[in-house]
Amino acid sequence: MKAYTPSRAPCPIGRASRVLGDRWAMLILREAFLGVEHFEHFLGRLDISRAALTSRLGILVAAGVFERVPPTGKRAAYRLTDAGRALGPTYEAIKAWGDAWLPPAPRPEKDVHDQDPG
Repeated sequence: MKAYTPSRAPCPIGRASRVLGDRWAMLILREAFLGVEHFEHFLGRLDISRAALTSRLGILVAAGVFERVPPTGKRAAYRLTDAGRALGPTYEAIKAWGDAWLPPAPRPEKDVHDQDPG
């Protein structure tokens, strides 16, 4: 399991990338901004293993982006802290950049069996 170790880098971008520089961290944040709070809901919406989700949520909690409520036990909620909510404008800016500068995902082609026979 990955563990969070705060960066000692003098650069704030370097320190932030220790927490946010992982693909899963950004996707977990996306789901949180969409209202997801529970482990099983994150798991159902992301193509991520249980171990990887556990690890990434642990890192985000340790870094102060999320809080786990209650802190121990099962069925906890993972809620954005003030620090996590402060990432909202950054998340929106990354989303807008992706919409503007990256090609859209290809649409799945229709299966030939789904086509109208004429």
